Amino acid sequence: MPGALAATSGARARVSAANTPTSPAAPGVYGRPPSPPPNRPGRTPGNGGQYSGRKKIRPRWGRIALVAGGAILVLALLAGVGGFVYYKYVDSGLNRDDPFSQITGGRPAKTVDGAINMLLLGSDSRDPDNGGKAGEWRTDTMILLHIPADHKHAYLISMPRDLYVYIPKSKTTQYGDTNAKLNASFSWGGTPLTVETIEKYTNVRMDHVLLIDFGGFKQVIDALGGIDMNIEKDITSIHPPKRQFKKGMNHLNGDEALDYARQRYQFADGDFARMRHQQEMMKAILDKAVSSGTVSNPGKLNSFLKAITKAMTVDKDFSLADMALQFRNLRSDDLTFMVSPNDGSKKIGGEDVVVPDKEKATALYDAVRNDKMADWMAANGPKPSTAPSAKASTKSK
Repeated sequence: MPGALAATSGARARVSAANTPTSPAAPGVYGRPPSPPPNRPGRTPGNGGQYSGRKKIRPRWGRIALVAGGAILVLALLAGVGGFVYYKYVDSGLNRDDPFSQITGGRPAKTVDGAINMLLLGSDSRDPDNGGKAGEWRTDTMILLHIPADHKHAYLISMPRDLYVYIPKSKTTQYGDTNAKLNASFSWGGTPLTVETIEKYTNVRMDHVLLIDFGGFKQVIDALGGIDMNIEKDITSIHPPKRQFKKGMNHLNGDEALDYARQRYQFADGDFARMRHQQEMMKAILDKAVSSGTVSNPGKLNSFLKAITKAMTVDKDFSLADMALQFRNLRSDDLTFMVSPNDGSKKIGGEDVVVPDKEKATALYDAVRNDKMADWMAANGPKPSTAPSAKASTKSK
């Protein structure tokens, strides 16, 4: 993850920057020549699946999946409060899909029993940067959430949407079987092709997939009565109604929190600042859920859980009740954020892409696959940095 994480007071969630950038870990990432697809990958698709000539969209590396991961972990924190029966009731309200059924080219083997790997995909159907067009979904965030077999920690690895990887042939369009930006996999083949692409890239088998609507988290935050966030500096939002945010601790409602977490142009480190703020928002949601009486107030708890379930689509085997019970001891201090290892942005085929650091990424995803992330962190974990950047890492105090 980028530079310094200006975490809220008392936060100790660990952040590893481009020490943990991005690179292919599985065979086949660079195993085929880049035969260019008919249209340039990584752009927002227009009518008929063709890519529009719209202005290039900048990466949103932090984004929804971080908040999504936080939501799942919040549910874990609430385990036992409403009881197993209530969680089964909430389970029944989740939107479900089967992203694994269309993967026919083979999948990585499950290596360690008890360890869980989830792919969190963030779509922002209400993103003001998307021109306000309802229904135009994009996957601006892809995060691999790894929980070790002892269930005492959670590692969230952000995968840049512009990461240059091998994308298999789509079963629903003419695209694929080429190297391209990672988020093109969703445009070409939806969730199944995205899962297949990331599994081939990391050689890590995904146990569950969660697709999250970032805009839906307005209701999540409002159900908590708002959250407290530390604003880095005075800024004016670039989105209507041009809210002004003042430096220091602020109490924000859902609209305000999402607006602030979307800002990037006002900060020297751009998208990395936005990723940092997404993480802070996620931690604020976690902390507020367990400190505001939500867990002890049946009405508040019900509103909160219903707001989360409305914002998520999960695979058919995902069980909210099981997750909550298994991860009930996790707290926000037990989260580690990082970015998949990369060598930064370069031009390939006339496009700006994020180039994987193959050696570092291979080591990282081997650690995930073999449930050795504690050892990996001891050898490669965050080191202090004086300035936030894509090549620095910081542990928040």
